[in-house]
Amino acid sequence: MPDVTTEASHPLYVPLAPLTAPRAEEPRRRRRPPVLPARPAEPPAAGSVRPAEPVATWPARPTRSARPARSVRPTDPVAAPALRLAPGRLRAGVAAGAGAVGLLWGLQARPSARLDVLFASGAHLTGLLAGYGVLVLLLLMARIPAVEHGVGADRLARRHALGGRYVLGLIAAHAVLALCGHAVHTHADLVTAAGGLLSYGAIAAATAGTALLVAVGITSARSVRRRLRHETWRAVHLGALLAAALGFVHQLAGPDIAGGLLTRWLWSLAHAVVAVLLVWYRIVVPVRAALRHDLRVAEVRDEGPGVVSVLIRGRGVDRLRAEPGQFFRWRFLRRGLWATALPFSLSAPVRDDTLRITVKALGDHTRRVRRLRPGTRVLATGPFGALTAHRRTRRKVLLLAGGVGITPLRALFETLPGGPGDVTLLYRASDSSSVVLREELEAIARERRADLHFLLGPSDGSFDPLAPRALRNLVPDLAAHDVYLCGPPAMARAATASLRRAGVPASRIHSEDFDHA
Repeated sequence: MPDVTTEASHPLYVPLAPLTAPRAEEPRRRRRPPVLPARPAEPPAAGSVRPAEPVATWPARPTRSARPARSVRPTDPVAAPALRLAPGRLRAGVAAGAGAVGLLWGLQARPSARLDVLFASGAHLTGLLAGYGVLVLLLLMARIPAVEHGVGADRLARRHALGGRYVLGLIAAHAVLALCGHAVHTHADLVTAAGGLLSYGAIAAATAGTALLVAVGITSARSVRRRLRHETWRAVHLGALLAAALGFVHQLAGPDIAGGLLTRWLWSLAHAVVAVLLVWYRIVVPVRAALRHDLRVAEVRDEGPGVVSVLIRGRGVDRLRAEPGQFFRWRFLRRGLWATALPFSLSAPVRDDTLRITVKALGDHTRRVRRLRPGTRVLATGPFGALTAHRRTRRKVLLLAGGVGITPLRALFETLPGGPGDVTLLYRASDSSSVVLREELEAIARERRADLHFLLGPSDGSFDPLAPRALRNLVPDLAAHDVYLCGPPAMARAATASLRRAGVPASRIHSEDFDHA
């Protein structure tokens, strides 16, 4: 297909008209494109979008690999999974559990004005809340489909990180209050009181568990995590499971849990349920899926500089119920990749028992993906993510992609229900060589009669094509759209701020950050 971009006074390309498929009644005749006189270049006004020089284009017939699948129509209804837990219900459930823990403490608390009793009472409350918090953190990362699909993997990861800070704070408060209470009760100094407490086996176990949780917290800090290999970070993070077990031993020995048979039974049941969910969804389900679907690499296809698409074929793949916009965690069983589960979105709808991902080489693991050979066995966990058609609330939809963030939006661009003009795709890239899957996007735009705009230019340029006014020029009724957003974190943050200033409510900006997935 001929290149439709031209050199203008500013490196920003916006098509003069939507790329559309020819009408059914029009004969398919090849014509020579008319030659239009070039106009002198003028610098764009601040905050505005000016098209590049006029160019007449003739849409080439899409190649076989770029032609949208006939088996997936934009007007087809999207099948929902059995259950999706809304974020509000998750918050309410967590709050209700914390209230139940507080009630348990209140029923066993003994009112007293004695200082040691006050310290002990505070230590019991913070200890119970910390133990409950650890259970919530493990539950958020259990990869339960209803939770992942309803809330989104990135939101769960962010709440997991925030919850970890609260839990460490509660543990620190519990330790300080318990130490002060013991010192007052025994009339000893803090050092002597600490030595006396550590002589108890359950307290020593809790101390070891706390040290493991502190190590997890330190390695999870962004500044530290960037310097660690993923395998190292993951190995340290698995220490949280041992920390939870050690904390459970400590809790069973404490007066709040050990004081009653019913309380001890309920607390043990809660830990058992979380343990079963972790084992089921993190181990049993992936292994069962690997045996059932026998996924293997079928083809590795170059898509551009540093970008490849990997086609993965198996048996009964449709039973995975993967939706456009979702991602899997992929484990390729070859040297250098088998130890890491990599999160990649589907870059095309599932068809013919084939899944497709598109990967850009950004690190050691992604560079190894391009060297995969056909026949390599693949373990895939998922699907995950809530960036799907079920978030849609408006008839008109804007898809806003940056860089390789086009991959989930390309699948949505093909499959989101809607008529001509209902779906618009804006693709931000530094230059034309950075545009991924361009032929497929143009073919889908013609097929659907959808609007497609490539916004090309350096991110540090003087003109921002994602500024509020620029977005409104491209999409005049922007505030009436749902917006699906996927791109690098800095671009996503800037685009979200611009969309808000342009009048799009936060509730209609749907995004997923794969740095937290």
